[in-house]
Amino acid sequence: MRDAISLTTEHLAQLNLAPAHSALAGLLAQPSLDYPALKFDIDFPQASDDPRELSEIPEVRLWFIRLDSRYPWLPLYLDWEAGELARYTAMLVPHQFSPVDGIRYNPEALEIYVMNKVFSVHHWLQSNELDGIKRLQQMTQMLGYELDDGLFQLL
Repeated sequence: MRDAISLTTEHLAQLNLAPAHSALAGLLAQPSLDYPALKFDIDFPQASDDPRELSEIPEVRLWFIRLDSRYPWLPLYLDWEAGELARYTAMLVPHQFSPVDGIRYNPEALEIYVMNKVFSVHHWLQSNELDGIKRLQQMTQMLGYELDDGLFQLL
């Protein structure tokens, strides 16, 4: 099942997280790993001569930075198969886009981002008594990182 967080130019310009709050209301009321995969529908008109990807537009990136600070565990619930994890990560991690290779994240920035996610999501899972370590490991694998179980034993 896919649910969408629909964003307009107004939401982005005003840093209004209401669409995310609405989409996550059920999850916030009762945290669970059984939640529909989420995607973002972003309505941000661009001039025809503007070659930028959405992740290169400051207003869009700033909204996602605010969202991530409020819901650092949100990547667990994105529709990974539809590319939403890569898209979300691109909003937060410096990158280049190559027509041949696709998104190429800055390696050091991606490493910091991944470890930040591991620590914050692990804490959120524990706080909500959820056993989501395997899902967290799968998420990091999607971003190119293989995490040993020993790391989670340290935490």
